[in-house]
Amino acid sequence: MKDVKKHPKVGVGVILLKNNKILLGKRHEDPAKADSQLHGEGTWTLPGGKLDFGENLEDCAARETLEETSIKINKDSIKIISVTNDKVKDAHFVTVGFLCEDFEGEKKVMEPDEITEWKWFDLDNIPSPMFFPSEKVIKNFINKENKF
Repeated sequence: MKDVKKHPKVGVGVILLKNNKILLGKRHEDPAKADSQLHGEGTWTLPGGKLDFGENLEDCAARETLEETSIKINKDSIKIISVTNDKVKDAHFVTVGFLCEDFEGEKKVMEPDEITEWKWFDLDNIPSPMFFPSEKVIKNFINKENKF
């Protein structure tokens, strides 16, 4: 069998910030349903996902947020706040973290086979366990630094 060379992929995570609260989703406990190559089943995560070929980062952030939460973000108002290098044994992602404070709509579980609930959390009371790429984005935002 031919050895296929693996390459890193790009993912995005979006901090939706409202009244010092951020929106987090609970990933399904079943690894087959959690849709996480980085093994995030049962963890809390930011809205986000994988960058499609040819897609702009901001477009990906807007698309994934809408697909997962039904919340529409203003792409012109989002800014990159974090870039992290996230690796496990069998997967490697560069995760681009965004901050968005300009959005509309109410949170809804749009992909119940992957995310079981969406909930607002105070920035100073983040739940556990966290999906490690999302946790890095949040920590980088809180600490106003970018640690990979």
